[in-house]
Amino acid sequence: MFIGYARVSTGEQRLDLQVDALKAHGCGRIFSDQMSGGRGDRPGLQEAQSHLRPGDALVVWKLDRLGRTVHQLVEFVAELQNRDVQFVSLTDGIDTATSAGRFFFHVMAALAEMERDLVRERTKAGLQAAKARGRLGGRPAKLTAQQLRHAARLLKDPETTGAEVAQTLGVA
Repeated sequence: MFIGYARVSTGEQRLDLQVDALKAHGCGRIFSDQMSGGRGDRPGLQEAQSHLRPGDALVVWKLDRLGRTVHQLVEFVAELQNRDVQFVSLTDGIDTATSAGRFFFHVMAALAEMERDLVRERTKAGLQAAKARGRLGGRPAKLTAQQLRHAARLLKDPETTGAEVAQTLGVA
């Protein structure tokens, strides 16, 4: 039996693409999470694992839906293999039922981790370059220094609430 697992990181992202692909592959049950792949306490993944029996396969749309690091992915797939459960990643073309599939899994896991590291390095370099040019990042301040001083004076009055001050200044 094929058991599917889908994951998105944020509430703005949708599971539809992954779920459709898992259904098309023939997954009898599909479990999902809406949280970071770095977290180890994903209830949907834990539930999927509890339904896996020897001879079954855990199917994901893409390798990075399962984990973040090579170490994490390799440990997870090794645990599945110890339980006589196969692993399939649809878009990566990985099926650990074959020796070529197991090899390809390790190569793709290493490449996925390297890609994440490169993105992290580029982001860090971009932030440093912006900082060197005087850009600090973040959202622009809603209130001027004068408005902040005014808010502080208003809040000294025990009968004035924070909500009233915010409304007066036009902020949340």
